[in-house]
Amino acid sequence: MGDHPGRPGQGAGRAGLQVRRAVVAAGRGRARLRAEVNAAEWRPRIRRGIVLRWDGVRESDILLMPERVVVLNPQAGQILRLCDGTRTAADISTILAERFPNAPVATEVPTFLRRIQDQGWFA
Repeated sequence: MGDHPGRPGQGAGRAGLQVRRAVVAAGRGRARLRAEVNAAEWRPRIRRGIVLRWDGVRESDILLMPERVVVLNPQAGQILRLCDGTRTAADISTILAERFPNAPVATEVPTFLRRIQDQGWFA
């Protein structure tokens, strides 16, 4: 039973079982680390190859990606239109708080931006 070839770490001279991180898209880890370290200075920008566009048929903003289309709700479209790499995440929250004074922008916008970043849609 101990020398069965299908069991890792068993038998003479065999390597033990190794646990490693799952493979992620290149650059995602760097972007997240950079955002966590400099959250106040982070300037989100949609990644090259992803296009934010108004779709007149659906009457909503969409993200066009290779072999994928994401239909955005109105709030997501307004947030992503401000993500041009010139404004910080804090600036984006401030602009939206002025436009929508009764909305919980201070908590929801950073959460949304992190989710988009985790998807790999920001450069």
